[in-house]
Amino acid sequence: MSQRALSRELGISLGAVNYCLKSLVEKGQLKIRDFQAAKKKLRYAYVLTPKGASEKAALTSRFLQRKLEEYDALKAEIESLQQDLLLGAEMGPAPSAQNTTKARK
Repeated sequence: MSQRALSRELGISLGAVNYCLKSLVEKGQLKIRDFQAAKKKLRYAYVLTPKGASEKAALTSRFLQRKLEEYDALKAEIESLQQDLLLGAEMGPAPSAQNTTKARK
């Protein structure tokens, strides 16, 4: 994918893509390899280094852990809401305003 296509896909400027890629290269997470795509057109391939792959794995692990925690929290909230519904159903319907008025007379 070209930097231009990447910028369109991510919805950020081409300059921002270039800046980020250069930063990743400086951090040692990406390598740039030259290759000829056409006779007079030089292109670059960005390749994850072992350090970059390790960082990506760590990021993925943290992301998955965060998502599992969100899932557990949502599951607990759903179970709590279901218990509230069951308790409400066991208590029966609340008396209506008409029934309360008649009971006072």
